[in-house]
Parts: sequence; structure tokens; C-alpha cells
Amino acid sequence: MNILAVIPARGGSKGIPRKNIRFMCGKPLIAYAIENALKCPLITACVVTTDDPEIAYVAKQFGSDVVPRGKGLAADSVTLDPVVEDAVIRMEAQTNSKYEFVITMQPTSPLLQVDTLNQAIQTFINKQYDTLISVVNHPHLSWTKKDGKIVPNYEKRLNRQQLPPSYMETGAFLITRRECVTKTSRIGKNISVFEVPESESIDIDTVGDWVVSESQLRKKRIIFRVDGTKKIGMGHIYNCLTMAFSFTEHQVLFVTRKDCIEGLKKIQSTNLPYVVIENKSDLSNIISSYKPDIWVNDCLNTSAEYIQWLKKYVKRVITIEDLGEGTKYADAVINALYEYHHPITDNLYEGARYVCLRDEFKLVKQKEFSSIVNNVLVMFGGTDPSNLNYKLYQVAKAITSDYPNIEFHFIIGIGYDADANGIFTNLESNIFVHKNVSRVTEYMKKADLAISSQGRTVYEIASMGIPSIILSQNEREAMHTFATMKNGFINLGLGKDIDVEAIANTVKWLIDTANIRKNMRALMIKHNFDDGIQHVKDIILGDETK
Repeated sequence: MNILAVIPARGGSKGIPRKNIRFMCGKPLIAYAIENALKCPLITACVVTTDDPEIAYVAKQFGSDVVPRGKGLAADSVTLDPVVEDAVIRMEAQTNSKYEFVITMQPTSPLLQVDTLNQAIQTFINKQYDTLISVVNHPHLSWTKKDGKIVPNYEKRLNRQQLPPSYMETGAFLITRRECVTKTSRIGKNISVFEVPESESIDIDTVGDWVVSESQLRKKRIIFRVDGTKKIGMGHIYNCLTMAFSFTEHQVLFVTRKDCIEGLKKIQSTNLPYVVIENKSDLSNIISSYKPDIWVNDCLNTSAEYIQWLKKYVKRVITIEDLGEGTKYADAVINALYEYHHPITDNLYEGARYVCLRDEFKLVKQKEFSSIVNNVLVMFGGTDPSNLNYKLYQVAKAITSDYPNIEFHFIIGIGYDADANGIFTNLESNIFVHKNVSRVTEYMKKADLAISSQGRTVYEIASMGIPSIILSQNEREAMHTFATMKNGFINLGLGKDIDVEAIANTVKWLIDTANIRKNMRALMIKHNFDDGIQHVKDIILGDETK
């Protein structure tokens, strides 16, 4: 079966001068079409027809045959039909063979994938079409002009999803039988269309099209490997979600364990794509099918064996909040929560510079300082594994009689069972319980004092300038270095080691000492975390330099 791919490429591009050989993401535009044709197993030969010696030279460098196009076929008014016929006749003469099928491939479709082209050819052959045209489905309510009047192209206004297909040619390919190729047509009687994905449909005509195509070609496939449970908490999940939402121009996939129910539920609620795993062989299958460019690992204490194994199959591997041996082999280690726990190395990025605050913290203004405490906020994360909420609930009940105007607001996460622990709204004690809130800043901007664990929430608190008392959930969390007095926090250490009375006394002391709280706030708001997400994004993509 002889199949010829013809790539027409004139030298006289006006909208984007030298368009066909201008470099896009490291190679000439025309190279994408040539490489697709040469990599497609069903295509026998590829030829570029051109009137431009420079285009001919570039085409040959990428392995394509070239036939010269005379001036008569290079004018603006000439359609592609006689150009393609001329190229087919010349190639048949050069190869002394006949082609059964001819595929016209425009050099202005760099996003087309070889697999899509191959599927289209197979469909063409199997269905025995005369002509198959690449299209993208763009159903929209549209209007036209008829008899001097603007009239609709539809009978009934419907939502886009309910409209009938509206196929637009993409220019990526037109497959036809050899006998249908003439000076006036390449279209046979039995015609069909092949719908290409939206991501492969662009046909470069304007500078805007060029910019979009470059953005698509730079798109990375990024996997976030992360778990969240009651035991390990939900901070890893929230952090990876924040990072993932910043990669709008890239393709992300979450990978989490099937038994990590709390984390899985949170990922599902975002509508981001995800897969669940049960063992290491599942990871191999994911790598094989997804072919990630970057792997972001936010699971504690990676082993050297694990990271070395990942590096065999993924070009760039990043680890987050990692103190394991695997850090020696990762391309980058981002530890915003730890500082100076490792010898300084080229791949290590530690400290508050790399904090990823959610977008909501960039939208809300800090509350003005109040010398009187009216609102105390209690937050112990998505799961609160040490049940510190229960201790603070006892604290709140114990001291509200002395401070009848103060409200205690508990923010309860998705993985914590407040009802089972007897934590509920108590109006008589001015205690309010809020479960799984969507925007925590709505509560933080009203707080005069906060009590929290020692995870990423401390950065959120600092960004809002809320004087705070810190109780760490476990020994590892106690290693986080930011929540100290020099940054405006009173850190009481491990929550399990502090009794209710000691916590209550500290809370009452801060309520009564406005100057201390004011100084704490001043130490917090000196920090600026706005650029943290960009720093982390640059590290993940390999664009950050020390």
C-alpha cells in the first residue's frame, strides 16, 4: 500500500513572515508536519512542494523529499488542488511508482499527533472512503447575512452541548484516493470527516495562533503523587492542589492511594483528573500510559531506591517536604516548612520563600489590629490526628465565662469527626463550629487571635497578621521552623504534652496583653508570601536559578 504525504509550503507568507521555517519551540514550523509524516507507519513517502530554496533546504534537513513549485503554482490566487496534483505526478515520476492514497498535510498544524494521524488513515482505509477531512467540532449559535438581513443559522436557541455538530476543517490533513487528485479537486464522492481533539486543531494563520501553539507545545505532563489521611493529615493534599491550580497551561494528574479516603475525597471535589493506586506496579502502569515529563512527590521520607527508580522513567523528579535519602537523587527538593535541616546543596530549596498560599489569601485584606479580642479562631487542619480540637473546646468552655463577649470559632476539616468528639456549636458559651468551610479567609479576616497546629496554616495566619498560639500535632511537625516568636508566634510545643489549664492561661494572657499581640502581628506582616507559588512553579519546571 503506497501512501504519499504532500506538504505544500510557499515562501511568501505575509501574516507571519517566513512562517513555515520560523522556529517554534526549538525547530522550524514545517518540521512538525514532516516528522509526523515520517513517523506515521502507514505513510510510504513524504514530499514538500515549495517555491522557496530556503524551505526546500530545511525540508531536506528533516528527511523529506522536495519538489520545486513553478511560479504559476505559487501565486496567491492558486488553490491547493493543482499544487498537490503537480507534487504527486513529480513524485510518481521520481519513484517510478503509483500511489494509492494521497494525504495533504499543512505545515501550519504543529499540534497534530502521530497517533491521531495514524487513526485517521486506518479509518479511511477501513471505511473505504474516497476522502477524509480533519475537522474540529465547534457547535455555536451562529448568524449569517441573507438578502441584506442578519439571520440565525439555527431554528431554536439551545445550550452549546445540545447543538448539532458544526465541523470546521483544521488543515491538519486531507486524505483522498489518488484518482480523486486533479487540477480542480481532491474531493471524491464518498466523503467523511475525522474529528481531531481540540488540543490538536489549531491552524496557524495569525500571531495569536502562533502564541497559542507555542504554549501548547511547551505544555508539560505533570504528576502529583500525594496522600492524605487522618493520621498523616491533609496538608500535603492542600499544598499539591494549590500548586496544581497554578499550572493552568500544563496537564496535571493526581495519583493517590486507594485507601487514603480523606485525601481522595478532597481531590475528587476539585474535579482535577486523578487515578488511585494499590501497589508499585500501578505506578509503572501510570508512567507507561501517561508518560509524565515531571513527577512531583509529596510523600514523606522518600527512599533512595524509590527516587532512583522514578528517575529511570521520568525526566524530572521533585520532592516536597522530604527528609529522606531520596532527596540526594531528586532534581529538586522543596522544603518550605523546614530550614537548615540539610547541608546546603544545589537541588535544595528551603524556607518561607517557597510557601504556596492559596489564591484566596491574595484577595483578602488583613484585618486592622484590635486592642480588644472579640473573636478567637481555632484551626487544627483537615484531620487533626492528635485531637487538639477537643482540648481547645474544653479551653473555650472554661474561659468564656470570664470573657462573655468573646466568640470562639472552630474550623473543622473534612477528615475530623466533630460529632463523635462532642464538638458542636454552643450558643450559651459563644462557641461556633464550622465544618469543612470553602473559604477559610472569611473567618480569618475577623479573628483577633488564632490557635493552630504547626503545619502550613502558620503561613496563612502570618499572611493575615493574626497573633497566634501554636500546638504541634507530632514530633515531625514540631520540626517546622517558621512558627516561632521571631515571626510572631507563641509556640507551646507538642499539643499532647500541654494540658488544658496551661493552654487556657496562655490564651487569657494574650487576650489581656494588647501590646504583646500588636508586636506579634508586626513580626508576621513583615513577611511577603505573594511570590512563593511562582518560585515553586519555576523550580518544578526547571526555570528557577539560585
